[in-house]
Amino acid sequence: MKNNYEDLDKALNIESSIIEVEKTITPIDIIPTQNNDIKKDYEYTRANLYSLIEKGQEAINGIMELAGEGGSPRAYEVAGQLIKSVADTTDKLIDLQKKLKEVQEDNTKVANNVTNNAVFFGSTSELSKLLKQGFLNNKE
Repeated sequence: MKNNYEDLDKALNIESSIIEVEKTITPIDIIPTQNNDIKKDYEYTRANLYSLIEKGQEAINGIMELAGEGGSPRAYEVAGQLIKSVADTTDKLIDLQKKLKEVQEDNTKVANNVTNNAVFFGSTSELSKLLKQGFLNNKE
């Protein structure tokens, strides 16, 4: 692989090399860096939902013990409400995944825009110079 910094290396009297690094890509890495807030918010929300689900399951276990010991109808009613609340939170976790996928799709749609009608303001000689430069740069 050609080093693009050969002139700089000579000027500074140093040697540099390009090291290729293999990286595994996770779904969250697909989000562009310009949307770093989205990534942070996703991770924060996901962690909070997991925490709420775990605490809700602990509360369900505790109230079920209480209901079993006392036999109070109110304890069973509270247990039912807690179960519904935990189930709703797990649904929110799945919805979070769907929303992240939608954001990723929106970002790819924006990135794939095609310009069909480009306008050049200049003379034909300037245009031919630019075209020649473009062809020369692409051949390297």
